[in-house]
Amino acid sequence: DMYEYENRLKTFTKWPFVENCKCTPENMAKAGFVHCPNANEPDVAKCFFCLIELEGWEPNDDPWEEHTKRHSCGFLSLTKHFDDLTVEEY
Repeated sequence: DMYEYENRLKTFTKWPFVENCKCTPENMAKAGFVHCPNANEPDVAKCFFCLIELEGWEPNDDPWEEHTKRHSCGFLSLTKHFDDLTVEEY
């Protein structure tokens, strides 16, 4: 269940950016991304909520900024943890 931060974080075991950068696995997972690499694109990340796929990440890319620049996603506008949302807020 990718609604859970920990489950998204577990997908980043082979993520190329780990430290001294903005797009760490933790920041990527917090922004709603899961890592879904393929042979040609090892840094593909997809939002579990809106399903946008982004690749070509650079160390100084901010996952939140990149996500909002390219797509309007309901996950980004949540003001509290997903598990705490009411039906109306979802």
